[in-house]
Amino acid sequence: MCLAVPGKIIEVLGDDPLLRAARVSFGGVIKHIALTCVPEAKLGDYVLVHVGVAISVVDPQEAAETFKYLQQMGELDGIEMPSHEGAPP
Repeated sequence: MCLAVPGKIIEVLGDDPLLRAARVSFGGVIKHIALTCVPEAKLGDYVLVHVGVAISVVDPQEAAETFKYLQQMGELDGIEMPSHEGAPP
């Protein structure tokens, strides 16, 4: 099964819309992610990531909900959603 996992942008790299990337935190696991499909994404945003590409920007509550469902399915191997303002625990 292919999944898109939410992560928080902690650093934006570059400003060219076709080459822009980010460092994204998935509960403390940091990955380098392409932002080509989400030119509106900015530092602090949550994005849904599939195979190394951010495919949409989501609000913090939606990210927390998605994380919760993935945890219930056993798909996160112990990765925890980072605490943040505006989302349920």
